[in-house]
Amino acid sequence: VQLVESGGGSVQPGGSLKLTCTASGFPFENYYINWVRQTPGKELEWVSSVNTGGRSTYYAASVKGRFTISRDNVKKTVHLQMNSLQPEDTGRYFCVRSSYYNDYDRMEPLELDSRGQGTQVTVSS
Repeated sequence: VQLVESGGGSVQPGGSLKLTCTASGFPFENYYINWVRQTPGKELEWVSSVNTGGRSTYYAASVKGRFTISRDNVKKTVHLQMNSLQPEDTGRYFCVRSSYYNDYDRMEPLELDSRGQGTQVTVSS
């Protein structure tokens, strides 16, 4: 199982970034893909999930309306388009696979060992 995150960078508040998660080594189309982030001084935080077919998407309240998750099962990639970025979005972003989605505990299904090195997002003026 390999998940590789890319696309991070440094932007000013209000800016945009597009993160990419590239998968290999497992049947990608059979798994949900989730984005989580590690922000300074906080626990790992769930950000967004997309189901196997890409038609169902889920977002944390803090990013809903600003972030968009999408997947391409042919290319085995998941994108996280992040708009209107704010300083509180600063952190290291990871993609993680899961077999299902739990609306009551979004972190519970996540196979955290599947995440890669992550990609750093810094939002600062």
